[in-house]
Amino acid sequence: MKESLMDIICCPVDKHDLELEVDDRDDDDEILQGTLTCTECGETYPIEDGIPNLLPPDMREEAAA
Repeated sequence: MKESLMDIICCPVDKHDLELEVDDRDDDDEILQGTLTCTECGETYPIEDGIPNLLPPDMREEAAA
């Protein structure tokens, strides 16, 4: 995920801004692992293999099953 994506994404639950926490970047400065956290409701969304999972929490649980 490119950090510039932060300018256009928001929390799917309440449409507020997301805060980025980076755990791992590649050589091109793309984010590979991390977490997005809503500044309003506190919901967290994982970034895995460079892909942010912005499904609402209830849909994430269904998709994993």
